[in-house]
Amino acid sequence: MSNYKDIVGTAVRNNAGNIPTAETGQVFFDSTNLDFKYQFPNILSSWRAGNNMNTSRGGHLAGVGTQTACIGFGGENPGGYQALNESYNGTSWTEVADLNTGRANLASAGASYTAGLAIGGLNTAQPEYNLKVVESWDGSSWTEVGDLNTERYDPRASGTNTAALAFGGAQFPTGPSPGTKALTESWNGSSWTEVADLNTARNGLMGFGNPYTASIAVGGSTPTAILAVNESWNGSAWTEISDLNSANQIAGDGGTSTDGIVFGGRNPPSTSLATTETWNGSTWTEDNDMNSARRNLGSAHSAGSSANLGFGGNPGSGTSAATEEWTASVPVGAWSTGPNMNSARAKAASAGTTQEAALVVGGEPTSHDEKNEIYNGTSWTESSDLNTGRFGCAGAGTSTSALCFGGEGTPPVTAINEEWNGSSWTEVGDLNTARVYLASSGTTAEAALAFGGEPNRAINEEWNGSSWTEVGDLNTGRRFLGGVGSAESALAFGGEQAAITESWNGSSWTEVNDLNSPREHCAGSGLNAANALAFGGEASPYTGLTEDWNGISWQETGDMNVGRIANMGSSTYTAALGFGGNPIPTAGAATEEWSIPSNTIKVLTD
Repeated sequence: MSNYKDIVGTAVRNNAGNIPTAETGQVFFDSTNLDFKYQFPNILSSWRAGNNMNTSRGGHLAGVGTQTACIGFGGENPGGYQALNESYNGTSWTEVADLNTGRANLASAGASYTAGLAIGGLNTAQPEYNLKVVESWDGSSWTEVGDLNTERYDPRASGTNTAALAFGGAQFPTGPSPGTKALTESWNGSSWTEVADLNTARNGLMGFGNPYTASIAVGGSTPTAILAVNESWNGSAWTEISDLNSANQIAGDGGTSTDGIVFGGRNPPSTSLATTETWNGSTWTEDNDMNSARRNLGSAHSAGSSANLGFGGNPGSGTSAATEEWTASVPVGAWSTGPNMNSARAKAASAGTTQEAALVVGGEPTSHDEKNEIYNGTSWTESSDLNTGRFGCAGAGTSTSALCFGGEGTPPVTAINEEWNGSSWTEVGDLNTARVYLASSGTTAEAALAFGGEPNRAINEEWNGSSWTEVGDLNTGRRFLGGVGSAESALAFGGEQAAITESWNGSSWTEVNDLNSPREHCAGSGLNAANALAFGGEASPYTGLTEDWNGISWQETGDMNVGRIANMGSSTYTAALGFGGNPIPTAGAATEEWSIPSNTIKVLTD
């Protein structure tokens, strides 16, 4: 039998405590705590908000393709049954050629956004509402091809545009054969043939599989119940297999018979769900929820569960244009505990462009404060105080060259700006508008932005090294917001009861994708608008929630160890610092260090 040394090439190491340089998979003995330990990478599967569709739709619209190349078509909104078709390129949606027949509650099949089928559905212009019409997409237009043998709405399908399976569905009472269906039909590229029925008749089900000879039919409903039933197709018959963990209908889906996903949907008493379940070929596992609960959404029928797309749907009342991207098993960062500051505080100003060098000044331990501390990567050291103590102020620059501006002290709300030269603070040009609870960006003391603030201001001022000039305002005025970046490239996010994110390009602000979770008094890190981190803040009421920004959207990642509001942050997207804030009603001194990607050490018996 092989031992650890034979496999890995080194003996189990003895160490007094954790090994900072431990490698992934390394086993070692902690002689201080008398534990065998191992290290593993931090992995997260989660949803990230994408850009909205051009037209809001629910009504179980359909889609084919992948996360970065798909089409979404059909559906329903207050304008009626839709023929609209939009193409997604991984960043944005573009309207392309419409269906010939507008419809909702349709099925789709296809492995590529250039080759798909639109199958059945509902349309008030058709007799008895129920459709048998099938259309084929060739990348530029839709063509009517062979009809289903039995018209129906809310079926599901699997396979490609030339070899597919359509199963389940229902007809309205006025149809030729009303009720819920177990019917299965097979498509050979030119016509449909009835094959073996599902074991359980149902509509509004989910289904996927490529090739179609290995397909899954899951969930759905009968006239009296919503189901968790799961069946597998082997090319000739359906067999019942492991059920969903929770009954569900009219959800999004994608994948293969051994690697699939179901998300969103409906299961009373909830009108819409945000839940996600993944399938490994034998069991369903509950995973991280979508950012917004919805039913009747569209999805790209991807080749597996690792990268999927959900779009449109009905969140409650009305319809949605929201798009979310699912990514499985991605290495993410993590927070580790660092040394405490000497003085507990919240609502302070901070500066710093590296994890090994940061500054925190001012704040509110019990009242306005003037204390200044410098971080060297190992410890905090008190240094020369501000000339004017204050809280709710903002900062920019580095640990040796920084600014501190605005805030509340004596006088109550101030425009005072002070500059740090590495040893002392000097008053320089004041802000044009006095304010508190503003945000800032700036990687040097010679160029910075000051934006937002109380009372819900949109004002934005730019510092050129000697004076402030009003430049392009925020689109949405707010206080308690966060800010990161430089004077030329910045993000403003969150604020009072807000998830709003705006991006600055050096001359104007543009609204981009929101935070996944609205919050105020959060902190951030990042040197530009392309990559950033937002963490902490007031949500429930204190949160350690961390989200990362990739230039397009926010994604939830590893939480802070200590939830807090009015905390401070500095440094970069990949190596950040979070410190201070209110983890409890009084201010704290805790510091945490963020690294990405990162590993976690656990006791072997865990």
